[in-house]
Amino acid sequence: MTSTANQDRLQMQVAGKETLADGVVRLTLVDESGAAAPAWTPGSHIDLVLDDTTTRQYSLCGDPGDTTSLTVAVLREADGRGGSIRVHDKLEPGDVVTVAGPRNRFALVDADSYLFVAGGIGITPLLPMAREVESKGTPWRLLYGGRTRASMAFAGELADAHPDRVLLRPQDEYGHLDLATALDEAEPGTVVYCCGPEPLLQAIESACRERPHVTLHVERFAPKALPEGDDGAFEVELGRSGRTVQVAADETVLDAVLREGLDVDFSCREGTCGTCEVAVLGGTPDHRDSVLSADEQAENDAMMICVSRSCTPTLILDL
Repeated sequence: MTSTANQDRLQMQVAGKETLADGVVRLTLVDESGAAAPAWTPGSHIDLVLDDTTTRQYSLCGDPGDTTSLTVAVLREADGRGGSIRVHDKLEPGDVVTVAGPRNRFALVDADSYLFVAGGIGITPLLPMAREVESKGTPWRLLYGGRTRASMAFAGELADAHPDRVLLRPQDEYGHLDLATALDEAEPGTVVYCCGPEPLLQAIESACRERPHVTLHVERFAPKALPEGDDGAFEVELGRSGRTVQVAADETVLDAVLREGLDVDFSCREGTCGTCEVAVLGGTPDHRDSVLSADEQAENDAMMICVSRSCTPTLILDL
């Protein structure tokens, strides 16, 4: 189940569906009523509600200045949970789907220069970022890898448009991305944006820890592996009402507050989409999400209640 509380939801029609690369299709979505598409910024994603039990998050990869449509690209994941297969095999032009969002947990910050690193379908949120910084005349480079050249969506047009900025490195031709060289060549103060499979994200996080002259931002659409935490029971005080909710060892904060009748936003239940973020007013969260950066988690002023727990007997949340 996915909550509809307080979310901007639209009925949107599939206006176009086309193959971009091996295993990748692009969907163009327009408002069913003919209204303008919702505004968004580079790094945003939407929830595509495919049925009552299937909701998936996809990065917007079109032009934020286009008020007529939203565009996503979807990789067919044969070993996934079925959402992408449904998009590829069942969703057709003319079909109507529910869209929630857009939301942005991967916003483009101001910088003197940028390094974009994409793995496979991770290119999608980086496309509008590159377009924006190019329009401002800010220096940028893109290191883009994939299984094969034929599987890399947008690769040809990127290389043709920016041959001096884009480095394509299909794995079957070059092996793994040479992150060390790309980072070492980055100017001090460069901001790095990376999206792709978990091994790439872990590798670039490790490499950037050794290179303080760059600042890294990553986005995950699958939960990162975490060490086992303490799943003991604790209580949550609802800051707006003063009520107390008991969270059992075998349930999440989200499940506990839903059990008590609260109407809260949630979507992925994996700690990856950011929908269920709640402000922390007291206590110390046990962060288990894949959204907040290490610095943001250390601030302990927000948590994702679908996966994170508590390090203290009581948490006070802005609910």
